[in-house]
Amino acid sequence: MKDISFNGSTTKGDSANFRSWQNRVLFSYTAFYMFVYMGRFNHWPAGPIIREDIGFTHIDIGIINACLLWGFAIGGFTHGRIAESYGYRFWLLSGTIASVALNWITSFGNNLWTIAIPWALNGFANATAWSPGIGMLAQWWDRTHRGRVMGLVGVSAGLSMLIMWTVTGWTVSEFGWRAAFRYPPLLMLPLGIVLFLLVRDRPSDVGLKDLDQSGSLNSEKEIKEQLSQIKEGPFAPYRVLFSNWRFVATSQVKGLENVVRYGLTTWAPLYYFEEAGLSIETTAVVTVAIPIGYLTAPLVSGWISDVLLDGRRSPMIAASAVVSATALIGLAIIPAENIYTGAALLFIGAFAMSLSMTSTLAVDMFGPRYAGTASGVIDGHGYVYAGAQAIIFALVLDTAGAPWHLVF
Repeated sequence: MKDISFNGSTTKGDSANFRSWQNRVLFSYTAFYMFVYMGRFNHWPAGPIIREDIGFTHIDIGIINACLLWGFAIGGFTHGRIAESYGYRFWLLSGTIASVALNWITSFGNNLWTIAIPWALNGFANATAWSPGIGMLAQWWDRTHRGRVMGLVGVSAGLSMLIMWTVTGWTVSEFGWRAAFRYPPLLMLPLGIVLFLLVRDRPSDVGLKDLDQSGSLNSEKEIKEQLSQIKEGPFAPYRVLFSNWRFVATSQVKGLENVVRYGLTTWAPLYYFEEAGLSIETTAVVTVAIPIGYLTAPLVSGWISDVLLDGRRSPMIAASAVVSATALIGLAIIPAENIYTGAALLFIGAFAMSLSMTSTLAVDMFGPRYAGTASGVIDGHGYVYAGAQAIIFALVLDTAGAPWHLVF
């Protein structure tokens, strides 16, 4: 690991203490994030049973998914900026408490809108777990390590998906779908409290000097110049973001990535449950290939990007697009009953999707000061696309006689 550079002079004792705090913040956040999906995507494994129990159409399921994803999108656009003003860890804990409460409210729903509305609010609340966390990490880790740091966060997200898929799938099969919204999300509460107590927003909060993060992309230097010319205010970073063509282009790529990522996780369980006639338990076993793929790729891409590509993120984004597209074509061709090949393609597609480093590139471009805003906006943009796919593919399935090959 390269030496860490601080603003001003430092001692060996300060350096050792800084490294200790770096690891404390990183591993505390990733441990917390491993359980965040218990209260975010728990409706996916439960989806087939919810649809069967209440009599929802594919369009109804699509609306519920879109509400969550668009709620998350609005949260992405706002939470990072709010956390930069009011504190990363405070905002993380506040959103966690709200998300658990909204999961419980959703569990009492008995029709489309009594489920969809609180679920949309939950998407907004649960979004606090992402951009404030990325903003906090950017205060502790510089760009030379950012790919590996974000890779570890990606592994945590993959583990979160795997844990959620396993625990929620078991909960639904044993206790019904309502229990999946009540009990697994409770795990978020103690972890959110522990995170709040263990971490600090930035080095200066514990008497250490903040990182010198001057070694960054040329585009970040351009953004800093733009920021210096704009009167500071709550919307100043947004004006700079959306006037930068690199960021706008990266946002579109993130959106298209999310069409694939959340298309798989939204529809794959229903596809194998309905088309292959699998039980809910077998469906969960087959589709668990998705979170396994998600968790294995990020460290690989982070290491390749930081070490072999000298911090370049674009080659990993391109590789992700090519491989995931190939896997989806394979899923469209093979029959649903071929579950072993299907599981392999789900793994390959999910693995390829997690090679992408769009969020890391956004933080590289915008720098540590507004890393929360940048990561939140690009993630929010991706969730706008993700919500749209839920509606569009639901319409395709219900109006065209369930042509699943068109979805993939």
